[in-house]
Amino acid sequence: MRVDETGHVAAEPHIPSGYKQTEVGIIPEGWDVKQIGSLKPFVTSGSRGWAAFYSDFGSPFIRITNLSRSSIYLDLEDLRFVNVALDGSEVARTQLQDGDVLISITADIGIIGYVSTKLQKPAYINQHIALVRFDTSKTNPKFVSYFLASEKPQRLFRALTDSGAKAGMNLTTVQRCLLALPPTRTEQEAIAQALSDADALIESLEQLIAKKRRMKQGAMQELLTGKKRLPGFEKVPGSKQTEVGLIPEDWDVAKLSGICSLKSGEGITSVNIDQFSKYPCYGGNGLRGFTTRFTHDGNYALIGRQGALCGNVVGVDGRFFASEHAIVVTGSARTDIRWLTRVLRQMQLNQYSESSAQPGLSVSKLLSLNLALPPTRGEQEAIDSIFSDMDAEIAALEEKLAKARRIKQGMTQELLTGRIRLI
Repeated sequence: MRVDETGHVAAEPHIPSGYKQTEVGIIPEGWDVKQIGSLKPFVTSGSRGWAAFYSDFGSPFIRITNLSRSSIYLDLEDLRFVNVALDGSEVARTQLQDGDVLISITADIGIIGYVSTKLQKPAYINQHIALVRFDTSKTNPKFVSYFLASEKPQRLFRALTDSGAKAGMNLTTVQRCLLALPPTRTEQEAIAQALSDADALIESLEQLIAKKRRMKQGAMQELLTGKKRLPGFEKVPGSKQTEVGLIPEDWDVAKLSGICSLKSGEGITSVNIDQFSKYPCYGGNGLRGFTTRFTHDGNYALIGRQGALCGNVVGVDGRFFASEHAIVVTGSARTDIRWLTRVLRQMQLNQYSESSAQPGLSVSKLLSLNLALPPTRGEQEAIDSIFSDMDAEIAALEEKLAKARRIKQGMTQELLTGRIRLI
């Protein structure tokens, strides 16, 4: 009989031929389960008192915020620096090297980091992080990092976190952490390389998506203000200074009241909202759930009217219910609602919220706001079409990214348990 982590009797797992049950799960017969300490690594943690050495430049200083549960690679976006002398023994002890494995040991326990060549050296860690440095001729540290970041070891880390009000690990506990190790360093390296290749694909897609989003934002700043005109719409040369900035000579400044109507939605109680009815229900912060009837049918923009996120703008197409916390924007005959939705997002409407315990937007105040208006609906539609194409491209890349992450997750489960062998 086996009892699972919830205290319930669990069915005995099926153990395929050539595999064995261990403390870290079912692994191949030829693999070993070892404590980190049995591999004789150098284990230490950062020291206190680094705040006195914080600087705007100098050596990178790694904190728990630079570790991520989504990747073993360090997040170097929010990086602190320290400026210290390099000859102190305490400084030398905590100085990082390529291949070091990092483990968070306080508060959010068990976040794993791998020190790669991307991190500028010298670099250091604070007291909340343990450093484990293996003999790389015998153990592949990247494999160890991937293994410690995988499902079973992370459950064990979470158990440590749940064991007390003030969670923490000491270095002795770090050395007792269990590893499932393939018999040769060559196999460890093959597994680590396969997972690293998957991570490289994920990173490249993330960077490409970020680039496309920056390009879209730049295009919005140009096209929605008329700084750049699309082919076929540059009929009147020159520009003019207005209350909304410099706009093309043939563009107008219009109040929202002149190009659309605004009206709050209808009241609805939470008892009438669920997750399985036919029509989406929108409130002040976007989608609230679903309901059995609709208030609108067609293309509209919705502005959040109340709450911390008031001023957020959502484009809606089809039948939906708009609650009293959403303002429904209906375009006039000369206004393309999809174009207007994008303009409203750029206007950052939350800045016009009334100061109170519950922030809110006034319809009358919104109607008095000015914006730059292209002379024809055709130009509005053409501008929106550009952004729609960009949105579709970004959405396709995001789907590729989601698929790459799913594949990586499956690879992790198969490779780090030995269900699939690479050599």
